[in-house]
Amino acid sequence: MIKLLPLPLLLCGAAFGAPAETVTFNGQIAAIIYKNCSWCHRPGEAAPFSLLSYQDVAKRGKLIAAATTSRFMPPWKAEPASYGYRDERRLTEGEIALLAQWVKQGMPEGSHTNAPAPPKFASGWMLGEPDLVVEMPAAYHVPADGPDIYRNIAIPLGLTEDKWLTAIDMKPSARSVVHHVLYFDDPKGEAHLKAQQGAEPGYSGMRAGASTSAGGEPLGGWAVGAQPHFQPEGLAQRVTKGSDLVIQYHFHPTGKAEAERSQIGLYFAKKAPERTLMSVQLPPVYSLFSGLDIPAGDKDFVIRDSWTLPVAFDAVSVGAHAHYLGKQLKMTATLPDGEVKTLLNIKDWDFAWQDRYIFDKLVPLPKGTRLDVEIHWDNSAENPENPSNPPVRVTWGEQSKDEMGAVTLIGVPHDEKDLRLGHGEYLSHRRSMAAERMLTDPATRAKVRELLEQ
Repeated sequence: MIKLLPLPLLLCGAAFGAPAETVTFNGQIAAIIYKNCSWCHRPGEAAPFSLLSYQDVAKRGKLIAAATTSRFMPPWKAEPASYGYRDERRLTEGEIALLAQWVKQGMPEGSHTNAPAPPKFASGWMLGEPDLVVEMPAAYHVPADGPDIYRNIAIPLGLTEDKWLTAIDMKPSARSVVHHVLYFDDPKGEAHLKAQQGAEPGYSGMRAGASTSAGGEPLGGWAVGAQPHFQPEGLAQRVTKGSDLVIQYHFHPTGKAEAERSQIGLYFAKKAPERTLMSVQLPPVYSLFSGLDIPAGDKDFVIRDSWTLPVAFDAVSVGAHAHYLGKQLKMTATLPDGEVKTLLNIKDWDFAWQDRYIFDKLVPLPKGTRLDVEIHWDNSAENPENPSNPPVRVTWGEQSKDEMGAVTLIGVPHDEKDLRLGHGEYLSHRRSMAAERMLTDPATRAKVRELLEQ
C-alpha cells in the first residue's frame, strides 16, 4: 500500500531527505501573489506597497512568508463555514508552503518563458467604470489627534428616475483616517439641506438621514480590508428619484492631519429585482440593548442573541462588526430538523480588517430556522489589541475605545410576499429588546436619548 505524504512535506522533500524541488517566482509564486494579493497591493489601493512584479515581491519575500505562515495575510478572517464564500482570499497549506520554500531557496525568479502576466486593472475602480460617480462637496479635515469622529456627508444624486443599486465602491483620498463608512439613501433628498455643523462639511452623529426617524435607507458600507462586490444576479437595492446619498464616516485620527474628499462609484442594474433585500442584525444596534459592559481584566466577556425566522429566507451574505476588544464572532443556523449550520465564524477578530462575506450560492434557510449569535470580547492586559494599559471598564459607545458588536445577515425572503412579515417580526424583536433594556438600565436610556438628539 502506498502512503501519500502531506503536500508541504512533498514540497520540502523532507520525507526521505531528497533535494527539494526548485520553486521560482515565474513558475509558482507569481500566480499566488497575483490572485490573492495584487488587488490591494497596487498603486492607489489600501496596501502600503505594490506586489506587481518579481522585484516587488522579492523585496518583501521574507515578510510575505512570515505574514502568510501566520495567516495574518491575506486579510480573510472568516473560518471555513458550512457554505462556501465567493472570492475567498484564503491560501491553502500548499500555497503557504510554496511561499516559505521559495524564500528559503533564495527567491529565484525562474524562466520567463511561461511567466504569467501581471494583472491589468481596467480602471481605477475595482469593479470597472461605475454608472455614476459622485464626490464629496468639500474635503473634511481630520485633525492629527483627538477622539474618533462620526460625520455625515450628504450628496444629491440628481436622479430623474428610480435606480437599482447592485454595487457601490469608494475611493478615499486619505485612506489612513477612514476606518469605515456606511451608505444611506435619503429618499426625500433633504439631507444635504441639513445645517452644516461648524466649519467642516456635514453634520455629526450616527443618524445619517434627514427624512426618516430610521435615518435613511441603508445601502451597505465600506471598511478597511473590504472588497467591493456585485450583488448576486437579480438582486439590487432601490435608490429613489431625487434622493441624496448620505455617507456616514468613521474617522480615526492617526497622528497626522489629513484632508479627506472621497469619490463614490455606483453601479446600477438594468432592471428592477424580483425580490427585495432584507437584513437581520443580532444583537440589534450592535449590542446597544444587550448589556455590553465589560469589566477591566475580563478575558472572555460574552453576549448572545437568537431569533427565529418567521418565513423562509435565502441568505446572500454575512458580516460582523466590533472594536479593538472583539475576539470571536459567530453566527449559526439551527434548521427545523435540528441540524446546525455555521454561517460565519471569526476566531481572531481584527478591528483593522472588516469584510462582508458573500455566499457562493444563495443559502436556503427554512421557516423556523433559529439564528444564534455569540460575541466574545477580551478586556485583559494579555490582549495585544487592548487600547488601554492597564485595562479599564468598557461600555457600548461610538468611539474606537468603546465597544460594539453584531453579526448581520443579508438576504431575501424566499417569497416576496413574505417581506413585510419577515421585516416586521425582526423589528418587533429589536423593539422588545430595546424596551426591556431601557426600562431597567438608565445608562442605556441616556445613550439612546443622546443618539436621537444628534
